Amino acid sequence: MADELAISPQPWANTDDEVLARYDDMRHDLQTFMNGVLQYLGEHPQLRRSGKEIVHSYKSRLKDREHLREKLARKRADGKPIVAETLFSDVTDLAGVRIMHLFQEHFGEIDAVIRKKVAAGDWVLGERATAYTWDPEAADFFSEFDLEVKKKETFYTSVHYLIRPRADSPLCCELQVRTLFEEIWGEVDHQINYPKPTDDLACREQIKVLSKIVGAGSRLLDSLHRVRGAVAVE
Repeated sequence: MADELAISPQPWANTDDEVLARYDDMRHDLQTFMNGVLQYLGEHPQLRRSGKEIVHSYKSRLKDREHLREKLARKRADGKPIVAETLFSDVTDLAGVRIMHLFQEHFGEIDAVIRKKVAAGDWVLGERATAYTWDPEAADFFSEFDLEVKKKETFYTSVHYLIRPRADSPLCCELQVRTLFEEIWGEVDHQINYPKPTDDLACREQIKVLSKIVGAGSRLLDSLHRVRGAVAVE
């Protein structure tokens, strides 16, 4: 009987409160690592040099505790419960950094800085970086880099990196790199479609229209940038 009690699972094991407690224990370390990623890229001299600012703006966030609780409930309802032991491998966006730039063609310079940091062994990519887009032209552009290109039927566009300080670390920071136009679309879509997609047909159609405007706007900005560069050379 004593042996049976010793190996029986505790009644409180893997409850949402236990998972949240695990998150609480790691919040400081997550915050510290996230801040390092944010400052390194947001203030990198190659990306913020005077007169040629590649990075326009940046921000970060830790997942809100109650939002995490809601996510745990949704996963449990879907038959895919998250447990404390695997929290940091199952949920990789607990810490997030977002880097915004004006011109799509500047993405390569940001990617190069990230890759250099990885090559130096200071960061490790948790998986191959992914470019999400609905736009065939954008997909062609991203295919020139070491990225897995995935089409998003939701019209979402962004490049995601999962960055860890080392391969065996539970710490993970989701880094998103996108243009300002894509950021506007993402913020609007988040308010309307998160955490539950809207059932309003008009809203869904208008979000699609906005995505087309964003794509056209990004191409227009790149064209203006190239024209300006050509004029400067002359």
